[in-house]
Amino acid sequence: MLGPGDVLGDRYRLDEFVASGGMGQVFRATDKTLGRTVAVKVLLPGHGSNAEFGSRFRSEARIMASIGHPGVVGVYDYGETPEGTLFLVMAFVDGRPLGERIAAEGTLSVGETLDVVAQAADALHAAHEMGIIHRDVKPGNLLVGENGAVTLVDFGVARSAQVTAVTKLNAVIGTALYMSPEQASGHPISPSADIYALGVVAYHCVTGAPPFTGNSPLEIAIKHLQDEPPPLPATLPPATRALIERAMAKDPADRFPTAAAMAAAARAARDGTAQDPALAPAVRASAPTTVIAAPGAAPADEDAPGRPVWMPIAATAAVIALVAGVILAVVALSRKAFDPSFPDARPTVSATPPASETAKAPGAPNASHGPTPGASAEATSAANTAPPSSPAPGNNPVSSAPPVTRTTTPPPPTTDTATQPPVSAEATNGGGNGANNGANNGAGNGRA
Repeated sequence: MLGPGDVLGDRYRLDEFVASGGMGQVFRATDKTLGRTVAVKVLLPGHGSNAEFGSRFRSEARIMASIGHPGVVGVYDYGETPEGTLFLVMAFVDGRPLGERIAAEGTLSVGETLDVVAQAADALHAAHEMGIIHRDVKPGNLLVGENGAVTLVDFGVARSAQVTAVTKLNAVIGTALYMSPEQASGHPISPSADIYALGVVAYHCVTGAPPFTGNSPLEIAIKHLQDEPPPLPATLPPATRALIERAMAKDPADRFPTAAAMAAAARAARDGTAQDPALAPAVRASAPTTVIAAPGAAPADEDAPGRPVWMPIAATAAVIALVAGVILAVVALSRKAFDPSFPDARPTVSATPPASETAKAPGAPNASHGPTPGASAEATSAANTAPPSSPAPGNNPVSSAPPVTRTTTPPPPTTDTATQPPVSAEATNGGGNGANNGANNGAGNGRA
C-alpha cells in the first residue's frame, strides 16, 4: 500500500495524505523534476485488476485534461507503476473541501453560498459544453481556497459521449445525498442532473444539512424521487429561496436550462440585482435590449418602425403653413372690417329717405310711424296724395327738385356716398309745408 515517502514514476514523491474517494486516494506530492507541489490521485488497491475501474480512471484523466477551465482542477500527467498501480497527477489546490467548512461552521452565509454556487456552476457549464456530466457534485468535491476561489474536482464517475461504455446500463452512480431524481431512478441523465445536485449543495450550505437523509442510500434516493424537501428558512431572501427551489425541481424541464443560467441567477441574487423574486433564478429572456445608435443617427421609434425620416419634417412644414394661413386670413378680415378705403369695407348706406317717406318740415311726425295724433283719416289721405308742386299761397316755396327717396337697391361698389349732394334744408322745409298746406286745403274742400 502506498503512503508518504513513496515515489511514483521516479518523479512524484508522495508527501501527505489528503483525502480518499470511491476509487482512489489523494496525496499532496512534489514533482522532483519541476520542483512544484502537485496532487496525486492513486487508484485504490484491489481496483487495479478491475477493468471497469481502470477504464473510469483513465477516462477521468482525459476528461479533466480536455476541459481546461480555471474552476476545474487541471491535469498534468497520467501513469502506471511497474506493479500496475494507476495514478493521476493534478494541480494542487490550496484549500479545503466545502463539506469540511459546513461541518465546522454549521452553515454558510447567503453571500458565501451564492458565490460558491456561481463559481461551481461556471465550472459545470464548461464541462457540459464539452459533453461531460460530472454526476457526483457534492460539498466534498468542491474545494474552496483561502481567497474564496472554488475548484471542482473528482470526475471519477463523470460520463461523456466518448466514454459511455464505462458504466453499465441503468447503473446508479453518485452520492445519494445529492442525487437527482432521474439519476436515482436509473433513467438517462443530462447536464440538468448536475444542476439539481448543485441546488442540493446550496440547500445544505444555508440550512446546515442535506434535504433528505435515511438509513441507506436507497432510502435517500427514493426520497429524492418522491418527496418534497423541508421548507427553507423563512429568513432566507426570496431570490435565494427561488434559486434553490428551481434548481431542485423534480422535473428537469423546470430547472435552469443551463448551468450558466444558474450562475447568472446566483450572482444576481448575491448582488441584489434580481428585480422579481419569482423570476430571479431565471435569465430573463424578455429583458430589453439596449441599442446604441451611431452618432448623428435619428433615434429609433418603436411605435413606427421603418418610418421615413422626412415625414416629421413634412408634418412640421404643414403645421407652419396652416398657422400662417390663419394669421393672413385674420389680418385681411380685420382690415376689411375697419378700413373704409378697403373695397367692400362696409355696406353703402344712402342718405336719402325711404320711398314711403315724403319730405317733412322740422318737427313733423314720421309718416312711417302713422298719422299725426288728432288728424282725421281724410287729412292723412290728402297729405299722402297731395302733389308737392302745388303750394298754397303765402307758404314757403317748394324746391323744384323732385322728392328725395331712399333707393332699395344698393349703389354700385364704386359709388362713394360721401360725394352725393346734400339735401337742402329749404327743400325739406318747403316740401313739408307744401304737403301740410295741401292737406289742409284738401280737407277743407272735403268738408265744404
